[in-house]
Amino acid sequence: MSRTSDAAYRRIHDEVAARAEALWQVASSLHADPEYAFEERRAAELLTGELRRAGFEVSEGVAGMPTAFVARSGASRPAVALLLEYDALPGLGHACGHNLIAAAGLGAALTARAVLDGGEGTVLAVGGPAEEGGGGKVLETEAGLFDYVDAALMFHPGVHDWVRAPLTAQEQYRVGFRGRAAHPTGNPTEGIDALAALVELFNVLAVLGRRLPEASHVQGIVTHGGEATNIVPEYAEGLFGLRAATTGALDELAAQLDECAAGVARATGTTPVVERATLRYEHFRDSEPLSERFAAHLARPGIRLTPPERGVYLGSSDIGNVSARVPAIHPFVAIMDEDGSDHTPEFAVAAASDRARQVLTAVTEALACTAVDVLGDTELRDRAWSAYGRSATGR
Repeated sequence: MSRTSDAAYRRIHDEVAARAEALWQVASSLHADPEYAFEERRAAELLTGELRRAGFEVSEGVAGMPTAFVARSGASRPAVALLLEYDALPGLGHACGHNLIAAAGLGAALTARAVLDGGEGTVLAVGGPAEEGGGGKVLETEAGLFDYVDAALMFHPGVHDWVRAPLTAQEQYRVGFRGRAAHPTGNPTEGIDALAALVELFNVLAVLGRRLPEASHVQGIVTHGGEATNIVPEYAEGLFGLRAATTGALDELAAQLDECAAGVARATGTTPVVERATLRYEHFRDSEPLSERFAAHLARPGIRLTPPERGVYLGSSDIGNVSARVPAIHPFVAIMDEDGSDHTPEFAVAAASDRARQVLTAVTEALACTAVDVLGDTELRDRAWSAYGRSATGR
């Protein structure tokens, strides 16, 4: 067993300080040039260029995605992955702060490589596109990119300083009903109204919602309701977003949706069509040993992380799928006050603010310190894997 020395931490501090201006330029360039799901070509080019110049071996187009990449320094275990996100929100730009996530992951990977200087272990920078819609890290996980990794590290800018992310499981389903067209006046009894069936499904789900467990809900929209008012709709379809506190609870909710659609179909004489419309985001499983280590490093510059508020959930992310395969962290670090919210124009402004710049430097150092700890501290890795094993037994 070995531990990171104070001298190594000082060198990490100096390396990050020396790179701070360049990292802010990367974050600012991404912020000024937002790109969207699976189209982040300029972002991927910028980030992989920086990694190549630092001596990383870069593989692009991984997991069948043109804008995904893995940059590697080293070829042995243990291995630590720094996760980079760089997609933006349509109409809002980087209103989720992914420009900062990318720059912090980049800086931590560059710093960890420089400090380790060819020592034992592997540093990976994993570029995951389309977190906001598409699930790049889901596809990377399914492709086995994290099969030989000992920890996956990232942070997320937000309005809270929370040591871990309360992130739910989520997926979307298309639910359609097939009926029979007819004239609503001329031969109404021959028609089977598919839209009426869809409306009834909304009613049934509203009743179901009153008895769902905490964090579980279904939100739906009508995507097709018929062709004309003088034709009984023969087909109607809705899109339904499902969320639940755990992946197991999401399975149960999906089964309930299917059961509700089948019941409505029997009652209305229609035929149901239920199919998953998106990749599944699993719930996030926090690695407490790694999160505590990151929080301790971040406390040195004065940013103190606390546990999240009980019963508060902040959406979903494809980091959940990674955390189901390997110990992972996803802390929130505030770049604006708690009365704000991400996914807003105000948050997009905050992602390019002086406060964001200060957070970027502090978080980059904490991520780099944690990455070096993972590679050098056998006891920390053992505790992380032990905690992971306990979390993996539950769904």
